[in-house]
Amino acid sequence: MAIAETSHVAGLPVEVLGLSKKYRTLAAEVTALDNISLAFRPGESVALMGPSGCGKTSLLNLIGGIDRSSSGSIMVGDVDIARLKERELERYRLLKVGYVFQFFNLIPTLSALKNLEMPMLIAGMGEDERHARAQKLLDMVHLGAKGHKRPEELSGGEQQRVAICLALVNDPPLILADEPTGNLDSANIGVITDLLVSLSNEGKTVIVATHDPKVAQAFSRTHDMRDGRLAAADR
Repeated sequence: MAIAETSHVAGLPVEVLGLSKKYRTLAAEVTALDNISLAFRPGESVALMGPSGCGKTSLLNLIGGIDRSSSGSIMVGDVDIARLKERELERYRLLKVGYVFQFFNLIPTLSALKNLEMPMLIAGMGEDERHARAQKLLDMVHLGAKGHKRPEELSGGEQQRVAICLALVNDPPLILADEPTGNLDSANIGVITDLLVSLSNEGKTVIVATHDPKVAQAFSRTHDMRDGRLAAADR
């Protein structure tokens, strides 16, 4: 599934330095990330491996601007997003980050096409351009004839393909995917993995959290995470 015709913005380098995240509960303070330092290059696909609770989702959420760190820096290009104000973070999430979630994150009352058009509308894109780009993205993942269908009318694999298109609508340089194959059968796991790798081949920076070693093998580099800490790169 080539994306060259729908992608024009190349990836950005990402570097996290001394990154930590702590949560305070009624019982105690919990450390989700403990002094992480790691760099990602444009055009690279990186898998973060580890069991649930190891910190990989927390790391993605910090890089994606969904959550704020307790300490450390997150350089995306030449901007430390850890220092951005909330309004600036909103713009960052809209234009710089495409986030693929395990549970698809589609609006159930909207068709696939309308789901894709929504972030483009927020970004100020005109109606004709929105519709044309949404249709081109669906064509890219072989769902061009199903744009009128709502999420409940699509299979799990089809919904995840729409979700990847949703992450691409504003042509972001950075693609983050949190367990994107966790709810899929083996055939669809291969389709989604290949699609994510193709995004890096077209120049995007792609970071994927997964617990599946077979999925991780498809990416150019893997890192193992345990208890909020980062082990050496596996390859």
